[in-house]
Amino acid sequence: MTKRLLILDDDATVAMITTKIAEGIGFTVRSCLDPDEFFSLVESWQPSHIALDLVMPRLDGMEVLRLLAERRCRAHIFVSSGMGTKVLDSAQIFGRERGLSLIGVLPKPFRAQQLRDMLQLHPDVAHTDPDAPAPILHFGLDEIREGLRRREFILHFQPKLDLIGGRVVGCEALMRWRHPQHGLILPEAFIPVLERAGCMAKLTRQVVEQSLEWLAGESAALSISINLSGGELSDLALADWLGQSLEKAGIAPQRLVIELTETSAMQDPILALDVLTRLRIKGFRLSIDDFGTGYSSMAQLSRLPFSEMKIDKSFVLSMPHSQESRKIVASTISLGHSLGLATVAEGIEDLGTAELLRELGCDQGQGFYFGRPMDRTAWREWQERAL
Repeated sequence: MTKRLLILDDDATVAMITTKIAEGIGFTVRSCLDPDEFFSLVESWQPSHIALDLVMPRLDGMEVLRLLAERRCRAHIFVSSGMGTKVLDSAQIFGRERGLSLIGVLPKPFRAQQLRDMLQLHPDVAHTDPDAPAPILHFGLDEIREGLRRREFILHFQPKLDLIGGRVVGCEALMRWRHPQHGLILPEAFIPVLERAGCMAKLTRQVVEQSLEWLAGESAALSISINLSGGELSDLALADWLGQSLEKAGIAPQRLVIELTETSAMQDPILALDVLTRLRIKGFRLSIDDFGTGYSSMAQLSRLPFSEMKIDKSFVLSMPHSQESRKIVASTISLGHSLGLATVAEGIEDLGTAELLRELGCDQGQGFYFGRPMDRTAWREWQERAL
């Protein structure tokens, strides 16, 4: 893959130094001051990487990020500025929440090695699932229901590892739609439709059925994590149905980890407390997903019987270049352990991040560094290599 770096910076000296460093590690580089020229090159030249200064005379960096997101730019982007890490971190969060591949920040002045590390950390183009189409297709409820009836929905598995010992502890189950015309479809195209219509139950049943099939063929030491939506937490029969399903399959309930976001638990807090407490009584493990991204995470920790805390990937991804993110992750791990919770970091994309988390005492991790979501055949092959 051709490595192309496009620089937008009004400091000619910084642009020149960046160009020389990038060319020294195999990049072709273009640099510009004018935003119109910049966006023209984004379209025509298709850079693999973009270096963006936040403080610009015509369009500031936040405006540029917003416009890049509107254009669905797939390049890896890093931002630089002399305004301090708080501003840089806010810009990084903004870019990622807009769907951009924002790989890090560089406070000015930065060292040559910092820039080399940034560019070499992500040599490929755009963090996307290799099975996923570029655009998100739109489907109607009837078509999705028909796909469920025909059992076209299949699980992919993303490995979870013990960060201290390095052993595989299980995986997260991620649903894909194997569409007969459009190929493999990601959840963004069908889950919101089902949730809006209040029709998640059938999909959840298929997730559980396929998860139990997977568990039955794996070592008893491995677990599988599944995601529940807020609507599922209003089903008073859920705990009994799950318990009976695992008992019938001869699988210990501790091997099934149920993940939910704090927003899903807030739709009907009293009913959610009822359902989740019964699940814990029956032996299931509960995980609060994306911890730290909402406004009531602490309140949910105090009132719901979680056994695991998943640290949101936005903090994990920025750890190598953000002291603030490292402090937040360290504090989260400490909080989790003080409450007797296992801590899981998602979004680990390189060895350095894995080592940082290991030093901080994080229990488990998942991310592209260990393995992308994969089907059953690829999982078996990955397992053989991992062993």
